[in-house]
Amino acid sequence: MLVKNELVGKIKDYFDLNIYETKVWLALLGKGSASAGEIASVSGVPRSRTYDVLESLEKKGFAIVKLGKPVKYLGVKPKIILEKLKNNVRVEADEKVKALGGLKETNEFQQLEELYNVGINPVKREDLSASIKGRSLITNHLREILDSATEEVIFCVSANEIKLKEKIYEELFSELKERGITVKVALSGEKEIVKELEKSLDTQVKHIEVKAKFFIVDRKEVLFHLSPESTKDDQAIWINSEFFSEGFADLFDIVTKD
Repeated sequence: MLVKNELVGKIKDYFDLNIYETKVWLALLGKGSASAGEIASVSGVPRSRTYDVLESLEKKGFAIVKLGKPVKYLGVKPKIILEKLKNNVRVEADEKVKALGGLKETNEFQQLEELYNVGINPVKREDLSASIKGRSLITNHLREILDSATEEVIFCVSANEIKLKEKIYEELFSELKERGITVKVALSGEKEIVKELEKSLDTQVKHIEVKAKFFIVDRKEVLFHLSPESTKDDQAIWINSEFFSEGFADLFDIVTKD
């Protein structure tokens, strides 16, 4: 078969096939239609295995049997296969999300919560501090502490970041205000952008020269990013200390005071 082994290896991985299935499917695509014997000759797959491989490919939707005699097979168009696999992934993902969504209602999950909250050595949230790595984990943790806010939330980020996620922050600020929570915002960056954001976010915003990215919730918790930009490998420090958070919030008030 005039197909490089490198291509065979990549197609095998992309489409989750074994090596024989890949070679037979490529042979079918190259021939248009072919008998099992022809496929064995072109693909280099032993004839004794070709029938099993064709049956497997047919079940997976990569090949179809052509009507008539002698029996011949057709390779299914790659674009059709790709769309089918994408759809399968979506269905599997939806089913997984649905299953995870219902996990909270299970007895097993309740036992996990009990282990965390009332175990032999129960974890006291007020004693915690942690290093959190990864953009998604940091975002999830921020969402969690914002959900627990009851009085005040302080945001200190760059104007460019807010601009990139403007719609998200609009909804977030609106949600916090509806809960009766005071929102304080300080942004670094171009003053013109800061003024635009103050208007679109409908929130008083202070322009500062200090480049920092942190969030303070109820003067009890601080989430401090170690780099100014959000990246896949982002890292942040979460400190749940009223003493530290109160002092940090006081410094923020001093810096943003008119």
